[in-house]
Amino acid sequence: MKHNIKSIRTFIGAKNFKESRNFYTLIGFEESVISDSFSYFQAEGFGFYLQDYYVKKWINNSMIFLEVDNVERYLSELTSLELNKKFKNVRLTPIKNEDWGKEFFMHDPSGILWHFGEFKN
Repeated sequence: MKHNIKSIRTFIGAKNFKESRNFYTLIGFEESVISDSFSYFQAEGFGFYLQDYYVKKWINNSMIFLEVDNVERYLSELTSLELNKKFKNVRLTPIKNEDWGKEFFMHDPSGILWHFGEFKN
């Protein structure tokens, strides 16, 4: 079966839609407003939909993996934004070395867990 895929996009929710919109804009995603309760955020051709919808069980089980070219640089840039001072629920972890590469984690303002990883060559 041949796929001519142009993108794949996940849908995530927000406990506080305005706060989440501000958060994702601050960390470098460009927002395209679709409606009062729905936006598309993208960076470098990759993106996700953010909706003004919150179900705790769903959000607490949502994870996104973002592969980056350099986890040290990416963590340093996120840390410099002092996100934990601007958003009370945001947390960053130290980098972990794994057999497959390196990664660190971030919880967004709603509790969605982001994995930022760099694979070994």
